[in-house]
Amino acid sequence: MTTDQLAFLNEPPNPYWLASTPTTNYPQLADEISADVAIIGAGITGLTCAYLLKSEGITVAVVDADHVCQGTTGHTTAKITSQHGLIYSKIKQQMGHEAAQQYAVANETAIRKIEELIRVRKIDCNFRSQNAYLYTEREGYIKKIEEEAKLAAQLGIEASVTEEIDLPIKIKAALCFAQQAQFHPRKYLLSLALDIPGNGSYIFEQSRIVDIDDKKKYVLKTSAGHRLNADKVIIASHYPCYNKAGLYFARIYQERSYVVTVKTSNPYPGGMYITAEEPGRSFRSLESEEGELIMVGGQHHKAGQGIDTREHYKKLAQFAQATYPDAQFRYRWSTQDCMTLDGVPYAGQFLPSTPNLFLATGYGKWGMTNSMVSAMIIRDLIVKGESPWQHVYNPSRQTIAASAKTFVVETLNVANQLVEGKLSGAPTDADIKPGEAKVVIIDGDKVGAYRDEQGTLHLVDTTCTHLGCELHWNAAELSWDCPCHGSRFTYEGEIIEGPTVKPLKKGKEQID
Repeated sequence: MTTDQLAFLNEPPNPYWLASTPTTNYPQLADEISADVAIIGAGITGLTCAYLLKSEGITVAVVDADHVCQGTTGHTTAKITSQHGLIYSKIKQQMGHEAAQQYAVANETAIRKIEELIRVRKIDCNFRSQNAYLYTEREGYIKKIEEEAKLAAQLGIEASVTEEIDLPIKIKAALCFAQQAQFHPRKYLLSLALDIPGNGSYIFEQSRIVDIDDKKKYVLKTSAGHRLNADKVIIASHYPCYNKAGLYFARIYQERSYVVTVKTSNPYPGGMYITAEEPGRSFRSLESEEGELIMVGGQHHKAGQGIDTREHYKKLAQFAQATYPDAQFRYRWSTQDCMTLDGVPYAGQFLPSTPNLFLATGYGKWGMTNSMVSAMIIRDLIVKGESPWQHVYNPSRQTIAASAKTFVVETLNVANQLVEGKLSGAPTDADIKPGEAKVVIIDGDKVGAYRDEQGTLHLVDTTCTHLGCELHWNAAELSWDCPCHGSRFTYEGEIIEGPTVKPLKKGKEQID
């Protein structure tokens, strides 16, 4: 790679969705507030739930630890599609044809609902209808793609198979879903958010929920000690922040993936693309102030694990340059996605025994449609007591047992990370250069040490405050990441994303 390209990889990650929109300034939760429904998380799921419920005359209070759409929603690839890999064949095999039908209808309906909201509200969010392609460069996937296309067509999706795509890539076959879409997620959601506050409803930012008291009515407590009272609660915080029941930490794992955007001299042919096989690669266009850019994604791995995170950006950039030789790099970012044991999200009652506590998570990289589906399911459960799609998305569905192998593998992975982290040694002294981090032993304690570019050393306890796993350094994002459940912290110990609700303890006193 050239010097300029390497310099691009050394710059801080900069998600286009955040760079191209203003930061919101909703108030912090203060004193004591009450609403019919409290919603934890102001990403696409939380805001969509709030918008739909308020439209039904229900008061809502959305509370977020950060700002509106700054988390996973602000780091997505924003493909509005019902094509989620080879999902329909998988659902039919695990849960039956009816469940696959529900999933197809739900996600196709979600596309049309998003399109309707954009049209009715006249939201300028770069919404574009696109075909979505799942392609393969290997002979072994041709039959799988053909079978998925046949099943998807039976389920009512406009699906077909082609042997060519318009990307500069030779393929063996591709599955095409027509009438899918893409947009700017933050422009869309900032518009929806405007209709939520008022008439007994609220949005609160920079208000982290650290406890939920469920003895009578729900009482949500923030880290600052303020309270939010509600009859019903929706946990839409990406990874569930409620650990009292459900064992969701054993039923969800997180994967991290990466994006680079490039500007080229050749116009993008249209369409959204993703590979059927590993290593995963995806493409879509992006309309920016300097013209059309091409978004190239991939390099997924288990959160907090794997090679130096800078290498994932480098490999993705090399792939982008090989595909587009005149590529000029513009933006890069990464994100985490919650994955369920069977590949189907959890949306509905948190547990059968908690009729007023709801959950939406586990979108497996397909959050644009699944967030709308989840919001519609939860709205219907609250308003009508039932939803036509509740069975396939049910967090307590019995068919999860069919994924016992996945459960065992993920549980062993977490156990190994926990044990290895506790047993692994660390140097008792280390020459830490500016921009570098190491785990060291100071006075017998394991400490994470990062020296910033000004030479200041930042020391934190590397034990995750969620369930005690040892954190790994993420050199690309300058963060301490948990290899067990995906919590992330700044080098100063502050929370970037959960499931944890507590910052890291500072190591020894920070020194120069």
